Formats: sequence, C-alpha cells, structure tokens
Amino acid sequence: QVQLVESGGGLVQAGGSLRLSCAASGRTFSSYAITWFRQAPGKEREVVASISWGGGNRYYRDSVKDRFTISRNNAKMTVYLQMNSLKPEDTAVYRCAAGASTSGPYDYWGQGTQVTVSS
Repeated sequence: QVQLVESGGGLVQAGGSLRLSCAASGRTFSSYAITWFRQAPGKEREVVASISWGGGNRYYRDSVKDRFTISRNNAKMTVYLQMNSLKPEDTAVYRCAAGASTSGPYDYWGQGTQVTVSS
C-alpha cells in the first residue's frame, strides 16, 4: 500500500517557479514509477512528466520540456516537479500517481495540489 500526498502548489506570476512534491508512505515506494498529471477546468487530464522507479527514464510532454524537471529521492520517498518559467496555461490541479510503469496502470493517486499562474 502506498499513500501519496502532493504539496507545493500555489499562486505565482507568469515567469515564476514552483516546486511540487509528491511524498509517499509505504515501504514499496522505490519500486513504483511516478507520473505527474494535471487537469485544468473544462479540459482533459494530461500527463505532465513521469519518472521510472530508479530515475533513469524520464518523460515530459512537449509543452513543458526545458521548463519542468522531474526527480526523485527514494530515501526520502519523494518525487519532485520543479516548474520554471511558468505560463498561465500551466494553471491546473496537479496530481501524482504511482504505478508499475510510467505508462500505467496507476495503482495509487494523490489528492492533488492547485497551481495558478497569473498573467
């Protein structure tokens, strides 16, 4: 069993930065791939970034490449999403999910954290 809790969201001006954290409990955390999703009002949920259990494989959607960085610290049981050069279109609820692979299925989900980027 793994429980995920996101934090680090908030209100930031365009061009600013935030670092989201996905903190886990459960002794099998290091065996899970972690994926960050986001969903804006009226839009479909989309994958933002993902990282394999060992950190060697990372994926980013095109719109966040070169701006976002995903990383993990298995000793701290935390995955981070560093978001730089934020844009108003990055506004969404961000959630992390754990699964056997970055492509799913996802066994565990966090509750989400709101990111709002003002123009």
